[in-house]
Amino acid sequence: MRSRGGGHKRRYRVIDFGRAKDGVPARVVSREYDPNRSSWIMLLHYSDGEKRYILAPFSLEVGGKVEAGEEAEIRVGNAMSLRRIPLGAIVHNVELTPGSRGKVARSAGTSAKVIGKEGNRVHMRMPSGEVRIFGAECRATIGEVSNPDHKNIKHGKAGRVRHLGRRPKVRGVAMNPVDHPHGGGEGRAHVGRPQVSRTGKLAKGGRTRKKNKRSNACIVRRAGKGRR
Repeated sequence: MRSRGGGHKRRYRVIDFGRAKDGVPARVVSREYDPNRSSWIMLLHYSDGEKRYILAPFSLEVGGKVEAGEEAEIRVGNAMSLRRIPLGAIVHNVELTPGSRGKVARSAGTSAKVIGKEGNRVHMRMPSGEVRIFGAECRATIGEVSNPDHKNIKHGKAGRVRHLGRRPKVRGVAMNPVDHPHGGGEGRAHVGRPQVSRTGKLAKGGRTRKKNKRSNACIVRRAGKGRR
């Protein structure tokens, strides 16, 4: 991608998004920084001797106990199927299909809310405000994701942003016409057209979802910018 490159070397931490060790209790040993994601991660020591990383829930402390499976308590950090999670509960790391491992609500400070159940289907409100249908056998983890202040970080200097792998971005109006649709003109020229990307696609207000691939799992679309 353009304007990406460099950055500090990262070592990938393998995260257990599936939480498939049913009935085996684990103890939280440490909470650690992960350069590959916005939230914190936690190291678990299971009673059978295995160690795994999970996404750190917001209010779970070091030394706490967590468990997964249908016999687990309704407690922050425990993972179970949506069938067992009560209405109004806040969850994260939700599976889209049973056994697919957590895909939804994984970034810092996010969560989804169980708002209804109908037979084998569970209605959930997404972080975007959208309401979607999930299968009752899909697994989720109780609580919201840690590090909610991630969005308030002030990097303070260009060097910290370069460490993240983000290179400087040149404005289109500062380029030549051969390089960008906004380029050219004498002096500081006005764009004179709807703002577009380098390839000519609308930069503001353009649709990003494919028209013919609308999911039937969506009940309420998320509100547009400036609407509720």
